[in-house]
Amino acid sequence: MIEKTKGIVLHQIKYSDSGVVAQMYTRKNGRQSFLVRSTRNKKGGRQNVPLQPLLVLDLVMYNKGSRSMQTLKEFSVSYAPAGIFSDVRKSCIAIFLAEVLTSVLREESANTEMFDYIEESVIYFDRTATGVPNFHIAFLSSLAGFLGFEPAGRDYQSDKYFDMQDGRFVRVPPVHGQYAGPEVSDILAAFFSSSFDEAGRICLTGAQRNETLETIIRYFSIHLPGLKKINSISVMKDIFS
Repeated sequence: MIEKTKGIVLHQIKYSDSGVVAQMYTRKNGRQSFLVRSTRNKKGGRQNVPLQPLLVLDLVMYNKGSRSMQTLKEFSVSYAPAGIFSDVRKSCIAIFLAEVLTSVLREESANTEMFDYIEESVIYFDRTATGVPNFHIAFLSSLAGFLGFEPAGRDYQSDKYFDMQDGRFVRVPPVHGQYAGPEVSDILAAFFSSSFDEAGRICLTGAQRNETLETIIRYFSIHLPGLKKINSISVMKDIFS
């Protein structure tokens, strides 16, 4: 069956000289793998299509639900985030977020609201000129809600500890030990209640930003036990330290 949908590129690997396998998050079918065939250049050779992380595509696909890898009939660019691809810091964040999304998004489980959130976030990030160092933390803070473990806001300043197991702020450290200390909890409370614009204005040192990012990843791993090690986090720490 031929089907049209949108897809956000997460990752690609070389399949053969005839093409690549691209992991995408699609609006209709969730995460899917596609064989993207290479194109011929003017000299008659084959050339694989560069599919950069977070590129948004319009897809026409042969959808055969029983197959682990689908085939594209054709595709075109719906939104090319040139502002991300041309900026080293933004490109590193894009690679990091694509790696996280590859790990947390489940196979063939559609969630149109989450797709729209990711697409709108890509467009915002591409166009913004401010708040770049904080964007990945703000993005993951909101993404948690779409994945089913939205953190509760902080109602009282006396709730100094963020309980990562229950996803809420508490007055005393929980006995299970899965919590953030007062400084990082204050930072998380600010992110959890902020828009992207507001989050970009949160002032952090490099050390604070790195510790907050580590805490967010730990929070994800508690609620998503199958979360793989995020290799690009070390690059993020170096760039934004």
